[in-house]
Amino acid sequence: MIKVLVRPNESLEAALRRFKRQCNYGGVFRMAKANSWHEKRSDMRRRERRERLRTIQKATRKNDPKRRMGRRRTMRARPTREPRPSSV
Repeated sequence: MIKVLVRPNESLEAALRRFKRQCNYGGVFRMAKANSWHEKRSDMRRRERRERLRTIQKATRKNDPKRRMGRRRTMRARPTREPRPSSV
């Protein structure tokens, strides 16, 4: 069970925001959503397998030594344009 103590001089909105964040981190919303409809066992296995593969792929990408970090772009001086000749 998730409990949030309201701090002194803390607004109710801020405490509610902390409570929602704790629920989100704890997986309360995910469990409620999962139990709101019936899911066939085969579909559940398929979904869980996809989730496992996704986490494995994410971990391998994160720990890949060949992975290139984002390219650093240097500020290049743009070529100056010559002003157009005015027709007078």
